[in-house]
Amino acid sequence: MLAEIDIASLAALPDAAQQLKATLDAENCPIVLLEGEMGAGKTTLIRALCAALGVRDDVSSPTFSLVNEYRDARNRPIYHFDFYRIDSVDEAERIGAQEYFDSGYLCLIEWPSRVGPLLPPDRLLVTVDVTGPESRRVRVQREAQ
Repeated sequence: MLAEIDIASLAALPDAAQQLKATLDAENCPIVLLEGEMGAGKTTLIRALCAALGVRDDVSSPTFSLVNEYRDARNRPIYHFDFYRIDSVDEAERIGAQEYFDSGYLCLIEWPSRVGPLLPPDRLLVTVDVTGPESRRVRVQREAQ
């Protein structure tokens, strides 16, 4: 386990996002998988993380477009994927998911199990667990296949 971050409430989210950013910076791994039950707060966490990275754009779930692109404070792309509604791995291939994953830029991937065969072997897994009405526990670990 690389990090375990407890979030007591939504008010604590910015501090938690800074801790997550520090962990991601230290690991230098651009592929970040986000797992958690529906409604656990994966997109909310991504929104806070993007704010910590200096993204000025509105960060929202790319549920229907599958991928949104943002720019960080250094004008580098951040790719945000939501594969919840994807029909097949082939659909992800058609939108060029592999090229995004191989770009070296930060890829934040919700519902990654739906595109498992396309994911690079070296990646970080961020698990969001619901611990109360507003509280969450975020666990970060490195995965290597």
